[in-house]
Amino acid sequence: MRKIFISSDHAGFNLKECIKNNLIKNRIKVIDLGPSNNNKVDYPLFAHKLSKKVQQNIKYIGILVCGSGTGMCITANKYKKIRAAQCFSEKSTKLSRLHNDANVITLGSRLISKKKALKFINIFLKTKFEGGRHLKRIRRI
Repeated sequence: MRKIFISSDHAGFNLKECIKNNLIKNRIKVIDLGPSNNNKVDYPLFAHKLSKKVQQNIKYIGILVCGSGTGMCITANKYKKIRAAQCFSEKSTKLSRLHNDANVITLGSRLISKKKALKFINIFLKTKFEGGRHLKRIRRI
């Protein structure tokens, strides 16, 4: 399994910690890029930090959590080699990997439960890119 970078803003801090602890419990290597508490922060700073790390370590994946998942997703997708997907259902999560080879998942802590978030992370980690016709499309991004 690839190593995982994880980060959030203040709104996503508690969910980030839950996800991180669950991954560690399952013996998955997680590198927490912050923040270290739920004090107010600007989400782009943490999305930039994680995106640069994934961009430099392309075999790693990223998990970003903010209130909606949207701001983190927009910021992460500014980087070459980053394909961030805002996941809000099991199907959107699975397709983000199968068809888009997403390497960063963004989640909205104010929109989904912890249980769903953990389920989406599990799907994201276990789903492999289909390749084939999708590879041509990925190369056009």
